[in-house]
Amino acid sequence: MCISIKPIGPIKLMDKINDDPIILPRGNYQQLISYHKSEVIYEITFRFCEKHLKKNDRTIDQMVQSARSGKQNIIEGSKASLTSKETEIKLTNVARASLEELLEDYRDYLRVRDLMIWEKESKEARYVRMLGRKTPLHYETYRQFVETRSAEVIANIAICLIHQANYLLDKQIRSLENDFLKTGGLRERMTRARIQARDQQKRR
Repeated sequence: MCISIKPIGPIKLMDKINDDPIILPRGNYQQLISYHKSEVIYEITFRFCEKHLKKNDRTIDQMVQSARSGKQNIIEGSKASLTSKETEIKLTNVARASLEELLEDYRDYLRVRDLMIWEKESKEARYVRMLGRKTPLHYETYRQFVETRSAEVIANIAICLIHQANYLLDKQIRSLENDFLKTGGLRERMTRARIQARDQQKRR
């Protein structure tokens, strides 16, 4: 749909020029599997820290904040997609980095206590990956394990989930970068819209 501009004036945010939207649809983070996984990771981490770390351990704040940052930055990035693809990419990268930091905290917990870190193709890791394929994914899927299994098992479950979330975020970031290269950011789209509007006006 083309807009009629006579005379050329401010371009409304939701206007289109030759079906090229200036404002792209807002992302819905609740539809992202990466968000569902990050939400479960946060809930597991919160409970793991309360139960298995001493109350004065600084690692508690670090792990909980990393888990929260992973979740919250996916939300904020999705909301930012309305006006800034660059911000969406940046915040999704922050989410990815936060989960990577959390991953290392879980590994450290297991290593310094001489506990086992599951091999990628172990039967335990494969089982957790199978559970992770459920959609939508909720904490309830893992509650019984978090409440009844050892710290070693819970930490390994969290590690498996973080690997899954990071894999999805890597794909998400690549997709966002490709979209940015194709459509640009808000400034580029508004510039294209102004140029096209002026061209249309000249042809009238």
